[in-house]
Amino acid sequence: MVATLGYGFSSGIPLALTGSTLQAWMSQEKVNLTTIGIFSLVGMPYTLKFLWSPFLDRYLPPVLGRRRGWILVLQILLALTIAWMAVTSPSEQSARMAMIAVVAAFLSASQDIVVDAWRTDTLLPEEYGLGSGAYVMGYRLAMLVSGALALILADRIPWKQVYFLMALSMGVGVLCTLFLAPEPQADPEARPHSLKEAVALPLVDFFKRKGSIEVLSFIVLYKLDVVVALALTTPFMLELGFSKTDIGAVNKGVGLVATIFGTLAGGALMTRMGMKRSLWVFGILQGAGNLLFLALAYTGLNYPLMVSAIATENLLSGMGTAAYSAFLMSLCNKKFSATQYALLTSLMALTRVVAGAPTGYMAEHLGWPAYFAVAISLMLPGLLLLTRYDRWTVSSMPR
Repeated sequence: MVATLGYGFSSGIPLALTGSTLQAWMSQEKVNLTTIGIFSLVGMPYTLKFLWSPFLDRYLPPVLGRRRGWILVLQILLALTIAWMAVTSPSEQSARMAMIAVVAAFLSASQDIVVDAWRTDTLLPEEYGLGSGAYVMGYRLAMLVSGALALILADRIPWKQVYFLMALSMGVGVLCTLFLAPEPQADPEARPHSLKEAVALPLVDFFKRKGSIEVLSFIVLYKLDVVVALALTTPFMLELGFSKTDIGAVNKGVGLVATIFGTLAGGALMTRMGMKRSLWVFGILQGAGNLLFLALAYTGLNYPLMVSAIATENLLSGMGTAAYSAFLMSLCNKKFSATQYALLTSLMALTRVVAGAPTGYMAEHLGWPAYFAVAISLMLPGLLLLTRYDRWTVSSMPR
């Protein structure tokens, strides 16, 4: 569990450094907004990581084994790449910075692939909940370090030094790989024997299972209510009259603590409740948690209610995320867990992209109360599919 926490931290560090923190550095360097906007494309590797995940399932690095070996290689390359960003000027060398940032995002997405596979291969089914909670906690803490802490440091020391410090923080993951994380015990013959097998067999293995299409639909729909409810919370609260400082402070402070506590509590409760019951209970709670946003839409400018809404949503959504992440791990065949988990998480990302697109139209034409009422009702499709749980045949899925 300590290694899982550390791997969550090393996975979360690069995200802001190629996203919001880099944008802040570019803004300070007077880079124009058009260029800063184009830099958002740097994050594309995170949505396309399933394309090269079979390579990481098929081939072994020369040291430490199939999972830890790749993790160590990628962590060292990430540290060097972040240090390379530190010595590159975003204003004078914007093209080079873009190239380096894409490389960092590619390496980060690749690290996510192997760390997810390591968690799936190493944790026992009854540990999936706690493992998901520990991983999310590490990830959130890392985003706080490479996001909020990096910005605070940048007010006191040059950006170059900030990025060097962030590169050093990757050492947390390296230490976990060298001294804490065990290499999953696996039959050498279980590994795909060719790249063709690594690409085709994960799909064949998944779709030959009973209820595979229903399972994929459930993955898309289970957190649809949360995605829609949160898509426009910032414009919603600004329209009510809350300041940007109010929203930022509550989201970064109360929201972060509530998410960490929710994922840890959800993981702990899963060990008692089991997978199926947890998905039911947390699925209902994460949808019902958005009732406070509905109340806020009727009440208007009410600071205590706003804090309660954000805290409750993050807490209950965190519990749902713990069960959801554990469910995804239970779906993966350890022979090619890197490829299957990458495909499933890409499907999760599809929900965020597609469901977020029409939300502005909905809010504009329905009004905020009706918008949040619709968002809450979107918990129903996922829960209806969950009634089919006992008919899904999934290897190693705990009941």
